[in-house]
Amino acid sequence: MASSAEVFGGGTAVITGAAAGVGAGLARHAALALGMSVVLADIDAAGLERTCADITDDGGRVVPAVVDVRDADAVQRLADRVAKESGPVRLLVNNAGVQQFGFLWDTPVANWERLVSINVNGVFHGVRAFMPRLIAQTERAWVLNLASIGSVTAWPLQTPYIMSKHAVLAMTECLHQEVELIGARHIQVSAVLPGAVSSRIFDEAGGVDTGDLTAADKEREAMFRVRERAISPEEAAATILQQAADGEFYIVTQPESVLGAMRDRADQLTARRAPAAPRSRFAAPGPR
Repeated sequence: MASSAEVFGGGTAVITGAAAGVGAGLARHAALALGMSVVLADIDAAGLERTCADITDDGGRVVPAVVDVRDADAVQRLADRVAKESGPVRLLVNNAGVQQFGFLWDTPVANWERLVSINVNGVFHGVRAFMPRLIAQTERAWVLNLASIGSVTAWPLQTPYIMSKHAVLAMTECLHQEVELIGARHIQVSAVLPGAVSSRIFDEAGGVDTGDLTAADKEREAMFRVRERAISPEEAAATILQQAADGEFYIVTQPESVLGAMRDRADQLTARRAPAAPRSRFAAPGPR
């Protein structure tokens, strides 16, 4: 099979949530290892500036774009700008996402709506803004939507996040079918299911203002311990982009834990078992 550098090298990539974490790792790998021109989109202007500077200092070609993926018009303006200034997109990565800890009934409405707007609507906005041009172009293109190991598990005290990643996985599966349906064979759609990847997503996660604050804090602390065993964003990026180049639909960063979770999910559904307590089921790390 072709290497990721052979597949993607020289093309243009657009990555959302690219100021830190997996998004920054993907941007760095795409720019420096694959030689792509990368548009980094994020709402965090300061973080975006730092990440772009780090990549350009090492010789990468990057363009920063301060964009809130919750804003459909802003994402459309990004797509229009990229088409005008950079030409056809070879790689679109809808990555932006946030976390939330606490019992579902304690979750503030504002936190729920923010998470859904970023994790689910943000992916939809990216697809809606970029897909028409990807369909119309003759160049090959890849669309990667970031789900999670959480998209094939149930995980208490992280319900909004888990729900959102199930939604992203379903959206991506349906998008794959729709692309096949119209015969756009030059477009590959993939769902990315990372295991634990080192980032600040747990530090910056929402919590609860009322109810069981202790349970929410303990879950955050548990995820900090998971992070100690996590792989780096750069390692995750190399794996993700090579599997994309190989034509995989379900892209996994840690096969042992992620594929194990997928098998457990399939067995649970087939046997019609109620979800078990996750830490009795998984020795592997929790969701990204």
